[in-house]
Amino acid sequence: MTAVPSIPLNNGRTIPQLGFGTYQVDPSETVEAVTRALEIGYRHIDTAQMYGNEKEVGEAVRASGLPRDDVYLTSKLNNGFHRPDDARRAFDGTLAALGVDQIDLFLIHWPLPTLYDGDYVSTWKVLEEFAADGRARSVGVSNFQVAHLERLAAECDVVPAVNQIEVHPYFTNETVRAYDREHGIATEAWSPIAQGAVLDDPAVTRIAERVGRTPAQVVLRWHVQRGDIVFPKSVTPSRMQENFAIFDVELSDDDVRALAALDKGEEGRTGPNPDVFDHVPR
Repeated sequence: MTAVPSIPLNNGRTIPQLGFGTYQVDPSETVEAVTRALEIGYRHIDTAQMYGNEKEVGEAVRASGLPRDDVYLTSKLNNGFHRPDDARRAFDGTLAALGVDQIDLFLIHWPLPTLYDGDYVSTWKVLEEFAADGRARSVGVSNFQVAHLERLAAECDVVPAVNQIEVHPYFTNETVRAYDREHGIATEAWSPIAQGAVLDDPAVTRIAERVGRTPAQVVLRWHVQRGDIVFPKSVTPSRMQENFAIFDVELSDDDVRALAALDKGEEGRTGPNPDVFDHVPR
């Protein structure tokens, strides 16, 4: 089985560089999808309270028979639970849903700077509690911009271990990636193939033809060689296998630069801008 490299985190722990994403995986399909991912060799499963499938992720991990420490579990705080006591209750709910006493990584899903009086600092301090009492091995953030990270640095004690942000060749998000890198924060890339939008790009297909891989494999390999953590999502077994098979190919430096040159800035985003995103599930 292919060995997935691990990325060092700023708290002395590590995280598998390739994971299996469960965003938009229906709960009714989650057990089967995660079971198949674990069979293929994925050992990092990314879920979230807002995905509604934490319970099913936990079921699949337990049914796999793998030792708990062999599977890296990530989840994220629901946007409706930023107030400190709400965050504490929500975290308890995540542990119960997953059926674990300890989670590997817990994130604030969105900063929501236009909600909660702009206070994501008190929310982060609650996550610091989870790290201090050991129930979260690592804590981090998702979709935090530089200004949000700078505020945490000024007002809090713990530097996030991870920042999970949108990154792909059409939106390389270099300003945030650079801040993360300079401050020892690992970058995780969501929407790594821009929901498929980049796969027909001539620059991608040319490289794919030359190295004998699919466009998706080329783009995922691009992420890996740039040092980001990536967790593609597919419930199709053949695609899941394909996404996993990216560690026996090497892109040239010119290839990496060519894909980075596809960046369209803000126009390349596939998801919302974290500075204004304010969705709270009802």
